[in-house]
Amino acid sequence: MAEHKPRIFSGIQPSGNITIGNYIGAISNWVRLQDEYESIYCIVDLHALTVRNEPAELRRRARSLLALYIACGLDPAKNILFVQSHVPAHAELTWVLNCYTYMGELSRMTQYKEKSARHSENINAGLFDYPVLMASDILLYQTDLVPIGEDQRQHLEITRDIGERFNNVYGDVFKIPEAYIPKVGARIMSLLEPAAKMSKSDENVNNFISILDPPDVIMRKCRRAVTDSEAEVRFDETNKPGVSNLMTIYACMTGKGIPEVEKEFDGKGYGDFKQAVGQSVLDILAPIQDTHARLMADKAYLDQVMAGGAARAEGLARRTLQKVYKKVGLIPRP
Repeated sequence: MAEHKPRIFSGIQPSGNITIGNYIGAISNWVRLQDEYESIYCIVDLHALTVRNEPAELRRRARSLLALYIACGLDPAKNILFVQSHVPAHAELTWVLNCYTYMGELSRMTQYKEKSARHSENINAGLFDYPVLMASDILLYQTDLVPIGEDQRQHLEITRDIGERFNNVYGDVFKIPEAYIPKVGARIMSLLEPAAKMSKSDENVNNFISILDPPDVIMRKCRRAVTDSEAEVRFDETNKPGVSNLMTIYACMTGKGIPEVEKEFDGKGYGDFKQAVGQSVLDILAPIQDTHARLMADKAYLDQVMAGGAARAEGLARRTLQKVYKKVGLIPRP
């Protein structure tokens, strides 16, 4: 009998501009995991509804993100790739879990506080309830591991709390997921504000490099990235955060270690260094951009991948939801 692989789940919102931070910190690691784990990767379009979107643009971004998943190396035959809203069980389980989640714990969520402050004109119930939908995403698939960054740790903890609370009442219904910290990964910071993480929703486009940025834009952003007055390529996140961030990007794009990068640029100025960083990004992104463009021109193929992924995800999700419905006393559908 084949050995059971641990199941891993993650997803990205189809909002903003998918950046090299998303690629280095998430997608490139997912590609490395696809032979080692049973992998489920979602395009979480329901989560994107907490802010106002232009409908046609949201649909385009969701399709583009699926194309990027594949262009970056995620094989639809090895991974379940699907759009969240195509599997109704996500929303259905959320309602049940809402009844096992407390207002106080939701109000303490850091991301809710931060987003409420930034979008004070649109503090909606969906923003408040976001962690419960995220818990449903994960618990539906009896997930073993969830790749997360530090900013998502609180959401995983509340997922575990909700799952354990439900299990304490009804038995072992949900597998309680663990955090997965990739062996290879890095936290990529803003180009102009290296104290802050690179964000795909940043209003200043010069703070990030989008995976789909044209080559001239990528080189320009690298040239404009913040460094310091020392003109020394040395890794020191405290005193040289801008240079250290560019070194991290270069190391991740080339596969070199930080000491090797320091040696390579010993005695060279920031101009040469930034040029090399930009070129290393272009070398990785050029084939991804070409494949993405080809996939976006093949709507029938993307629709086929969406449908196949949704069907596979639905089969797994429906089993969990039926078990939950039975446990809480709902009548099975005839």
